[in-house]
Amino acid sequence: MSIVLQFGTSRFLQAHADLFISEAMAEGRALGSVTVVQSSGDPARRKRLEALAAPGGYPVLVKGIENGAPVEREVRVTAIARALTTETDWPEIVRIAAEEAQVILSNTGDAGWKPQADDALPYFSQAMSYPAKLTQLLFARFQAGGQKLTVMPAELIARNGETLRARVLELSAPLSADFAAWVGESVVFANSLVDRIVSEPLEPAGAVAEPYALWAIEDAPNLTLPCTHSAIQVVADLGRIEKLKLHILNLGHTYLVARWLARGGERDRLVRDEIADAAISADLADLYEKEVLPTFLAAGYGDEAKDYVATTVERFANPFLVHRLSDIAQNHGEKTQRRIGAFIDWGRALGVTGDQPRLNRIVEEEART
Repeated sequence: MSIVLQFGTSRFLQAHADLFISEAMAEGRALGSVTVVQSSGDPARRKRLEALAAPGGYPVLVKGIENGAPVEREVRVTAIARALTTETDWPEIVRIAAEEAQVILSNTGDAGWKPQADDALPYFSQAMSYPAKLTQLLFARFQAGGQKLTVMPAELIARNGETLRARVLELSAPLSADFAAWVGESVVFANSLVDRIVSEPLEPAGAVAEPYALWAIEDAPNLTLPCTHSAIQVVADLGRIEKLKLHILNLGHTYLVARWLARGGERDRLVRDEIADAAISADLADLYEKEVLPTFLAAGYGDEAKDYVATTVERFANPFLVHRLSDIAQNHGEKTQRRIGAFIDWGRALGVTGDQPRLNRIVEEEART
């Protein structure tokens, strides 16, 4: 029996949630095993799907600096009991969702959440978005007796649980008013934030990751966690953590990418290469000091933000990770607005009057492309 039903086979989940659950299972601190579901139907990922549930698990290589010392260790992840695909295994996925699952976890990316024409169908279609597929599964659970459960998206979307809940309620209403009411009352949509740099995949399954890891989950009535683990923090309000990650770590990544693109985007440039360049590293430090930290000071957590900047730069400099700027540059326009444009707007709302020429220039240049 699998207690966690997971949508997404990304290397991030392999080195994050799945690893945490695996370690917790070994100590008796997890609800149970994981069934992983590939929702895209991409045949190119079939080998990965099979390897995720292989006997003996798959490897995650943890490399970096931990407590001031270099570390390099391999962890075998053995929490995944089954690996299925919506393309051919939908009836079994429905059964698990209706009868077994206590937590439904996802990391399908922004593309997986994009509304599709088939979302309005009253029955399953492979072409549906993830929220529509989830709605079909919840409907099956409702029809089977409606046991409560927790839905825990891990996508990097602000207030991801609330956003997913709103979309599921929108899709539930045409199916049944009673079903929509059950979703509103009996399904916990947890807001969460995930943080770990997972720099490269291993084949056919596995990944290379930094030692740092965080899964912050906002507390809510009837919340069910898949496990307890040192990397999991249950917090009263995610807002503070979201701001730090989005507007320091993620903003720094996007700033480095913008500079890299302006230089022509040389091939295979890594984040650690940028930090090793004295001029680029000094410019980033100056950006944080003059254009970023004043806003956090105005928000009331300047000291915390200053410490987070130091940790972020140390993570960027990790000599063991192959973290390509070309990977971070995907969806650069959207990331620029979310990470930098929204930060500028937040500062203005707080009454910050200092100049932010570099950040404004990036937003303006991206708007012209």
